[in-house]
Amino acid sequence: MFFLGMIFTMSDWTAGYIADIGYTFGYYSDLNPLAVKLAFLFSGQAYPSFSTACELGFGQGVSVNIHAAGSSIQWYGTDFNPSHAAFAKDLASVSGAEPKLYDDSFEIFCSRDDLPNFDFICLHGIWSWVSEENQAIIVDFLRRKLNIGGVLYISYNTQPGWSAMAPVRHLLSEHAEVMAAPGRGILSRVNTAFDFVSTLLEVNPSFLKANPSIVDKFKRVKEQNQRYLAHEYFNRSWRPNYFAEMVKLLEPAKLSFVCSASYSDHIHALHLTQEQQNFLKEIPDDDFRESVRDFIVNRQFRRDYWVKGARKISAHEQLKELRKIRILLVVNKNDVNSKVKSSLLGASIQEAVFVPLMAALTKHQIFTLSELEILLQEDKVSMRSLVQAVMILISEGYVMIAQDEELVNNSRERVNKFNQHILNGTEGNDDINFIVSPVTGIGIHVNRFERLFIKYIKLGISDPKEWSQKAWALLSSNNQKLLKEGKTLESDQDNLSEILRQANEFSTKRMQIIKALQVI
Repeated sequence: MFFLGMIFTMSDWTAGYIADIGYTFGYYSDLNPLAVKLAFLFSGQAYPSFSTACELGFGQGVSVNIHAAGSSIQWYGTDFNPSHAAFAKDLASVSGAEPKLYDDSFEIFCSRDDLPNFDFICLHGIWSWVSEENQAIIVDFLRRKLNIGGVLYISYNTQPGWSAMAPVRHLLSEHAEVMAAPGRGILSRVNTAFDFVSTLLEVNPSFLKANPSIVDKFKRVKEQNQRYLAHEYFNRSWRPNYFAEMVKLLEPAKLSFVCSASYSDHIHALHLTQEQQNFLKEIPDDDFRESVRDFIVNRQFRRDYWVKGARKISAHEQLKELRKIRILLVVNKNDVNSKVKSSLLGASIQEAVFVPLMAALTKHQIFTLSELEILLQEDKVSMRSLVQAVMILISEGYVMIAQDEELVNNSRERVNKFNQHILNGTEGNDDINFIVSPVTGIGIHVNRFERLFIKYIKLGISDPKEWSQKAWALLSSNNQKLLKEGKTLESDQDNLSEILRQANEFSTKRMQIIKALQVI
């Protein structure tokens, strides 16, 4: 029997995980330990300092290398796919951070005797897609290797949000296994399977009548990156877990749930009506309350922090530590909207808080929350309202947390080396769309032209017109043209004009922010 290009046969080193195509070159800021502090403090939870960290299943290694370059933490990690590990190790050789990266299976990596204990262990997009045997190995690793007080970040598909889409996923996977012709690549099988289910939905099956929202969901899914779809929907192991199941599965590792890694989840008014909030308050058990909340919001994916040895802090200590948090605005003020995009209820930040806060942040300087509290005293903005607004602004991508100045200075050389490598590679490919800021220690999204503009600035070229000329010379030498509004720009003049427009926009809108992030 053939399974997705026979990748499950012979020694089956893949353990059923898609391996015949590489994963996307994504970056995930949730995997940065710096994000833990504010979430824990808002929840009234003690947090550890971090000196060692580990990413299980690092994919192409973009996140682990960015976080190693942008911090003083010693990173370790593994990804069983040797092509992923090879790319990640090449990237690791650039900055001097020297993360320890392997191509071991979880079974081999988790049994190594040369690993330290870890303050932070993270896995994103792994848990729901590996076998129960590998899940047990991970839990045992957490039990043995996560320090007391250490933090686990884990993301996973969850119920009840997958209840309608799970049968569709099963059909897609079954079609790829049973109906695809032997020898066809996985991307071809992905396309064929999606085409089949599209045709199936057109005959109006009773399943669709009972789940009418599936049509729109399926269309949105089908439009996503094919490599992502292959890894998301076509692995042999695939199972969403209820939150209560995760509590039981992680119990042998002595882990307790602390809070969501999604900052917006902490602001209940963004996702829950007042009636729903009141209902949840009446539930005395923390874990059961979390299960009920998933039911109320029909949650499909969770991003969670767990800790080995949960410890509450006093209100005094909480406030003291919150005031030390440093932030800065990383978008243009005019692009910031008080209405929250991630809110299920169309909520907004109160104008009485939003307006003076944005006025303070608009120069893209780093402020502690204590400094902002003082600046906003005349506007009668309470510390609680300030923290809530900041968490919303961070979740919307408008604001970022800044590292301590010592860490900023400590990471600068590594960051510069890493960024220069990415900038130099821009001329040949467009795989990695992130560079690192020493200020935040996390990845900053920059498209291909922005990376070219930054490179030219670093070479001492300050005129946007010259940037555009050099960029178009590069593209035209590779027989590449721009797309605008879905149409290819054919003439040299049209292409050059569009690049110049983007160069001027970068110069007037984005460059100040890039400078504030100390990338240039």
